Amino acid sequence: MAPERRDIPKEPAEVEVITTHLNADYDALASMLAAAKLYPEAMLVFPGSQERNLRNFFVESTCYLFNFVKIKEVPFDQVRRLILVDTRQKSRLGPLAALADNPHIEIHAYDHHPDSEDDVATDFQVVEAKGSTVTVLTPILRQRQVQLSPDEATILALGIYEDTGNFTFVSTTPEDLQAAGWLLSQGANLSLVSSMLSRELTGEDVALLGELISSADTINIGGVQVVISEVSTPEYVPEFAVLVHKFVDIDNLDVVFALARMEGRVHLVARSRLPEVDVGAIATALGGGGHPTAASATMRNMTLVEARAKLERVLRTMVNPTRRAGDIMTSPVVTTDVNCPLGKVHHLLNRYNLKALPVTDGQKVVGIITRQIVEKSLQHDLGDFPVSEYMDREAQHLEPGDGLARVEEVLVDRHQRLAPVIFNGRLLGVVTRTDLLNTMIEDPVIPDRLHGNGAGGRRARTKHVTGLMRERLPRRVITILREMGQVADILGYRAYLVGGSVRDLFLRRENLDLDVVVEGDGIRLAQAFAAGRGDARVRTHRKFNTAVVIFSDGLKIDVATARLEYYRAPAALPTVEMTSLKLDLYRRDFTINTLAIHINPKRYGTLVDYFDGLKDIKQRAVRVLHNLSFVDDPTRVLRAVRFEQRFGFRIGKFTESLIKNALKIDAFKRLSGKRLFGEFKQMMEEEKALDCLLRMRELKLLEVFHPDLAVDADGERLLESAAEALAWFNLSFFGKPMRPWLLYLLALADRLPDEALSALCLRLDLGPRRRAEIVDMRRRALAALNRLQRGRTPPSEVYRLLKNLKPEFQTFIMAKTTRDTAKRAVSQYLTNWSRVKPALGGEDLRDMGIAPGPLYKQILNRLQAARLDGEVSSAEEERELVRLEFGRYMGKSA
Repeated sequence: MAPERRDIPKEPAEVEVITTHLNADYDALASMLAAAKLYPEAMLVFPGSQERNLRNFFVESTCYLFNFVKIKEVPFDQVRRLILVDTRQKSRLGPLAALADNPHIEIHAYDHHPDSEDDVATDFQVVEAKGSTVTVLTPILRQRQVQLSPDEATILALGIYEDTGNFTFVSTTPEDLQAAGWLLSQGANLSLVSSMLSRELTGEDVALLGELISSADTINIGGVQVVISEVSTPEYVPEFAVLVHKFVDIDNLDVVFALARMEGRVHLVARSRLPEVDVGAIATALGGGGHPTAASATMRNMTLVEARAKLERVLRTMVNPTRRAGDIMTSPVVTTDVNCPLGKVHHLLNRYNLKALPVTDGQKVVGIITRQIVEKSLQHDLGDFPVSEYMDREAQHLEPGDGLARVEEVLVDRHQRLAPVIFNGRLLGVVTRTDLLNTMIEDPVIPDRLHGNGAGGRRARTKHVTGLMRERLPRRVITILREMGQVADILGYRAYLVGGSVRDLFLRRENLDLDVVVEGDGIRLAQAFAAGRGDARVRTHRKFNTAVVIFSDGLKIDVATARLEYYRAPAALPTVEMTSLKLDLYRRDFTINTLAIHINPKRYGTLVDYFDGLKDIKQRAVRVLHNLSFVDDPTRVLRAVRFEQRFGFRIGKFTESLIKNALKIDAFKRLSGKRLFGEFKQMMEEEKALDCLLRMRELKLLEVFHPDLAVDADGERLLESAAEALAWFNLSFFGKPMRPWLLYLLALADRLPDEALSALCLRLDLGPRRRAEIVDMRRRALAALNRLQRGRTPPSEVYRLLKNLKPEFQTFIMAKTTRDTAKRAVSQYLTNWSRVKPALGGEDLRDMGIAPGPLYKQILNRLQAARLDGEVSSAEEERELVRLEFGRYMGKSA
């Protein structure tokens, strides 16, 4: 290979040909035109097809002024010099590769790609690691004082801007910006550059981009998250690389390999932002080439399945793993003291579903004890012996910086169940065999310690969702989450956005009820984040190590320390301890609520899905995480119904069978009325509260509240009527508070006598005063209903019947009545009559000579009734009525 030189040989060749690579892009075209300024007699020849944007550009540009010819017009036998730009790879020259094999042809090359085994031997070359080949050629043009027209400068600028991603790619160099600056001085038109690089996608392009996104699969190669997408289309799509670039931008991907089967071949486009993944080298191994950050390849005579298998084989040999023991460990750690009896150790192992524990003496780790050893010791009645008698004292430990090879040596070669991770004598965490497998295999599984109670080995998946976050969350929230992630990094914590807001991102529902879980101290993170900010303050809850960051505009973010909850008895309140994200997610109610998104800078926007929550969202299913979920917390049954109806999902068959089991064993018996009422109240505030009630009837859950609570056909009609009345009330903007739970409770309990209604209220832990009020007010509401249904009722009497009833009971009358006249009467009362007041007041009565006293109330009530019934319509008519009916109480002055 010839040494690199900048002084171009001056001897003319008989025929010179300038060419580039197949599927030429703007940089390839621009480099050909730049080379034409150095070799003015040369033919410009494309070796094959160009990207569609480039073909469109030909129509709109002045390229016809240059000496472009078709391959069939090239006199192959007369060519004496071949000039290659933007490539040196023989496999990418198409039919022109034959010229590279001719020993009588002098070969010059200008390129910015790294060397590869497929490179042709050159007589002269200029190869530099720049963002584009135009940048390599521009200094030569300037050195030779070549003048460019504005059109030529614009074409060259196109090449630089495209190959550097508008100077955003990591491969961009200072020389790229300098070259662009010189082209601007030559008259380059940036408006044209912008319009050419931002062409709108066609419908077919958008469909293919959607397929790229939906088929994305994240695999783990030595601790590096790699995204692979596969698509198939009968026709060749020249702008496939453009679509892959948009895919990378939309989901903020670090490493992506996109495979597309088109016209019988599999085309690979690869992009990388990580130094551990050199996509240029990987593409070269697959028969292609490119930069460490951007590359492509074409694989012939392969199916997509075969191409992917080959790609993965190459990845496993060429991706440099970077993860260390400190990256994959679980923390904090459950430990046992060296003097703890084996019987108590067995209890610890069962409580946390663990298979091994580090044994400590003070702060020092002195050994490891396994479940197998503990259970055998109990079989021999050794439960009172200290764990120190039977622990493994020779167990080796790891340091945070140990690589995967060392981790494998300790866990596999030495057959240790787990390895403590220790730094400066302090226990930081543990690495288990499953942690190692999670890192080394492409689709990690949830650790064994989480499999208890039937949870099973669910796959942990990751997915980049930065684009979705940008689409669904306000820009200010995105900024806050990024800043909080940066603070977590400084503190050495891992922080995640979790819960309902993550779930609702995928459901395209607005939800700014933000929860952040921290593998570390949640209170410390919240306080560090708010420190120095004038727009936020922190409220802490020391008991649970949680905090709320409250912003001046009302936005709140709950910040919690990752915690584990376990239940000492069915339906009891949970005992809380600090733990890792994995166990924090495992304590949650349903798989759809277990999604988490990294907010630390390096992995910002990466979704973590240990329990197939995203799959259940797509399948529209509500499923619990383990078999004892409803036994631990029966209120989850009501939440299952609530989520099912809110999202239009369906409770999974097995989960539904667990609901029936919870009823069978009477798991609700120990559930406090306060918690039961809290869930019922939330359910009745749902938009689909009626559907929730009907679903509870179907699942026979109403008896949980009272054994005689049932809904027959008439009861269903009353519930439907109550829902309609509630909707009418809310839309009427009366300005009065309405408690939906109470209205629905009245409809549900319509058939219950007063004593049973009081018992129902007692089950819901409603206080004695509220219970008595509900029973008494229902009695008065039913009496008012009976009167209203007997026929037309004067407005004044309607007022008297309804004025002392609360809105829920007034609306209940409207829902329960079968007479339109009664319904209209309640409607009129709420809309108009409740606001009617007499024109006269106490001062007016005193001016009329009536002495103040209880008589005033009687007179004013009479005036209001007269107003309501239309007897009077003005202040003067009211005065006349007072003179007629109460004149005897008026003084002589009147």
